[in-house]
Amino acid sequence: MRRNPLTLVIGLLLIVIFGLLLFTFQVRTTEVAVVTTFGKPTRPITEPNLYFKWPWPIQKVWTFDRRVQNFEDRLSEGLTPDGFALLTSVYVGWKVSDPTAFFPRFAGSADPIAAAEARLDQWLDTAKKAVVGKHALADFLSTSDNGAAFLGIEKEILSAIQSQIQTNNLGLQVEFLGLKRLQLPESVSQSVFDRMTSERKRLAERFQSEGEAEAQRIRADAERRAAETLADAESKATQIKGTGVAEAAKSLAVFQQNPELASFLFRLNALEGALKERSTLIFDQHTSPFNLFGAGSTNLLNK
Repeated sequence: MRRNPLTLVIGLLLIVIFGLLLFTFQVRTTEVAVVTTFGKPTRPITEPNLYFKWPWPIQKVWTFDRRVQNFEDRLSEGLTPDGFALLTSVYVGWKVSDPTAFFPRFAGSADPIAAAEARLDQWLDTAKKAVVGKHALADFLSTSDNGAAFLGIEKEILSAIQSQIQTNNLGLQVEFLGLKRLQLPESVSQSVFDRMTSERKRLAERFQSEGEAEAQRIRADAERRAAETLADAESKATQIKGTGVAEAAKSLAVFQQNPELASFLFRLNALEGALKERSTLIFDQHTSPFNLFGAGSTNLLNK
């Protein structure tokens, strides 16, 4: 009985397909894989491609999502050094970095990703309590340093959880971590707000006192400078006045020797002041200083 060629072709294709399914596997761009031989991990695969393997039960392929996984841990309570109970929760982004190390830890779970996050949640609780125990409440709430203290706290928690992962060799890598929620227990919220108000008032009073002290210092400095300037001016005025008195004394000695000359010079100066501008004068020649135009004055000039 002849076999139909089409049947033979279809049969061969099915054998090829079955062989490919049995001896090959594909790793997608969103996955990492680990190949186990008789149950032991022997080959990690981190690049997407088509790969060959021995059929089960010799080898088996385990695939894990390589994309960054995001989750938020549970709200947990820690005690600050200044005696405040602080509730915190963080958001975390992590991914599988080493499938060979990740496999023996979580492959036996129904959901390896959920099992890994449960482990991270436990370690985060310990890390947060340790970091909260080193920082006062003001470090979490203060904005005077542009959030530098807050960012430092996040980095400390991240460093603690990374150290824990590395020590236990989980095959995980934390990409980012940040504080998502900060909360005070209702029983202490009002007392915390009252204490914060008192601290802000104390700071305001301190700043006001410092400002008044600085203003007083500036006023005292200005008064000192003004006093120094005034004293210098008075000293110079005294010197000028003394020079003037000395010159006047010299002139007085000359005038005492010739009183008529002194009187004549005074009247001449007065007349010069009256004739500084172009003017027409109508005057009595007997009135000083215009009596200089009289006959007696002419005789004095002749002398």
